[in-house]
Amino acid sequence: MIIKSIAIAAFISIIISLGAALFNLVKNKDQEQSEKTLKALTFRITLSVILFVFIFIALAAGLLHPHGLGIQMQAKKTAISESAK
Repeated sequence: MIIKSIAIAAFISIIISLGAALFNLVKNKDQEQSEKTLKALTFRITLSVILFVFIFIALAAGLLHPHGLGIQMQAKKTAISESAK
């Protein structure tokens, strides 16, 4: 549960950073606002990469288990191929 909470908090932080970048982009067109936009977007990209690596490591370590549509399709495909043998 803690893994999912960390991932959700990181995703929310990414969305907030993207909103801050948009606000700074639209607000004014001076150099200071451009630097704030750049910092917000850089922070967003950094968080995204960290979140991706975190999820990848959690999946590889077995802390997260996929349970969506892809897994269900894979299970059906495996069952069909085994029944055909």
